[in-house]
Amino acid sequence: MLHRRLLRLATAAAGPVLVCAALGLLLSAASLAQAIALARALGHLFAGGDGTDAAIGALAWAAAFMVVRAALLRLDAPLRARCGAEVRARLRDRLVARLGELGPAYAAGARAGRVQNTLVAGVEGLDAYYTRYLPQLLVVATAPAAIVGWLATVHAPGAAVLACAVAIAVVVPRFWDATLLRRGRARWAGMSRLSAEYLEATQAIPTLRVLGAGRRVGARLAERADRLYRDTMAQLRVSLVESGISALAVHGGTAATLAVVAGAALNGGLTPGDAFLFLLCARESFRPLTDLSAAWHAGYLGLTAVDEIEDLFAAVPAVTDRGERRPPPCQPPPDVRFEGVTFTHPGGSAHPALDSATLRCPPGALIGVVGASGAGKSTLADLLARHHDPDAGRVLLAGHPLPEYRLADLRATVTVVHQEPHLFHASVADNIRLARPDATDEQVRRAAGLAGADAFIGRLPSGYRTVLGERGSTLSGGQRQRIALARAFLGTAPVLVLDEATSHLDRETERAVTEALTSAPELAWRTRLVIAHRLDTVRHADLIAVLDRGRVVESGDHEHLMRRDGAYRALVHRQRGPGPSAERADPPRPEAHR
Repeated sequence: MLHRRLLRLATAAAGPVLVCAALGLLLSAASLAQAIALARALGHLFAGGDGTDAAIGALAWAAAFMVVRAALLRLDAPLRARCGAEVRARLRDRLVARLGELGPAYAAGARAGRVQNTLVAGVEGLDAYYTRYLPQLLVVATAPAAIVGWLATVHAPGAAVLACAVAIAVVVPRFWDATLLRRGRARWAGMSRLSAEYLEATQAIPTLRVLGAGRRVGARLAERADRLYRDTMAQLRVSLVESGISALAVHGGTAATLAVVAGAALNGGLTPGDAFLFLLCARESFRPLTDLSAAWHAGYLGLTAVDEIEDLFAAVPAVTDRGERRPPPCQPPPDVRFEGVTFTHPGGSAHPALDSATLRCPPGALIGVVGASGAGKSTLADLLARHHDPDAGRVLLAGHPLPEYRLADLRATVTVVHQEPHLFHASVADNIRLARPDATDEQVRRAAGLAGADAFIGRLPSGYRTVLGERGSTLSGGQRQRIALARAFLGTAPVLVLDEATSHLDRETERAVTEALTSAPELAWRTRLVIAHRLDTVRHADLIAVLDRGRVVESGDHEHLMRRDGAYRALVHRQRGPGPSAERADPPRPEAHR
């Protein structure tokens, strides 16, 4: 079965498909040549007389073609394996590139297990589709027709019967394709759902244990697995019917052809040699169809996975990448402006996360953003990183709207450290070097020191060479945040955004990180936007913006805002509690070096 999306994807695998098809045609030609040589040998032997020498010569040719066919078969498996590896790599590259184009907005709405199942099991199924089914389809489109056409010059009635049998073997099983595809899609949907739930349950084992929900979730997974088993068996029953019909057409067609040819030979209409030719070549005309049936079942997983692959390619990216402007220079660092920005999260609350928000971050300034939960603070970071475009208003970098920049340049200019950072299964040093692979060990240690991470890294079993678990599972939340901060500090992006990036740190470490942001030469030159829930984190910022229900309701430095009886002062009172402590004198503000 052909599928438009799979045929479009075949452009990524055109070379391997053609190589495998060429090998299939060579195998078919070698098999046909061997059959012809054997038929000639049998014809000479059956004729008797002086045909012995000719029969020996024909047998020698048959043996030679047998050796050629054996050599091609010896080459077949490794060549298809190599082509399959190339196909898988190319397809995964395209799918991963597509995920990158769709961006975090798509990933946030997709279940990780389903995406993983598409990238792993789906691509594995497409391997067989492109290296076995499509190449064999090209063989079927040429070899049987060529054989039947040639046999028609030998005996037209026999060739006509053979042509009808080949047509039946090709067409009749296709009536079951729709049912097979429908049940295959149901099976794939069940497998994707089960994969997603298994991954989710595995990642949530500690939570399930604490809540005592392990047995209940296990029972649900068992029910899903049983349903997948039933869907698989339903698909298998239809598949066996289709295979049986194909086999019946092949054997019945061969028998009918031989009956016509035998009758012609008995009546003197065919020589013994031509009769043997039909006997052996009829089998070769069906061999590509038999191989196609096997290839069809091997590549069927790819067909059932195509719906989710289709969804992936049909998804519309949250932002378009059409900018052509060169990135702004690092020195001086660019300014950032939010001008009347309104944004509502897709599929979320109808109330906008940002409502006509306006904020200016001067070049090289340290800007704090505070507000209650749900005020829209993290949305500012998402829009600045251009994970979304605003519904109204605009975000400017160095005086130009973000869509004017290429996404790759923009994301090399703006670094965001989130509250829950992602760490990789790699060494501590490799995780810190992610944005700057050429950094020296001394630079890595310096960045870790600024993030307050050097001391605890030194206590790890192998120090900076210690391999972290997946997502940094061997570390505490605060340790993960410090490594993520070190990674951002080591980078060279002139705009640095910390989105609740110190929320898991103890106050002493957070104070050290805040001082580094204010005074460290590696950081103080950048434009820094610090989003924080704890107000002490931003008390020494050049400007503090207070968000409430998506609006910037007031802004100024700490002293200025404390003199006003406004939203910021109310936040301070709520965090510190009532009493004279809320009015105590603030410690001296450290000098910033720019």
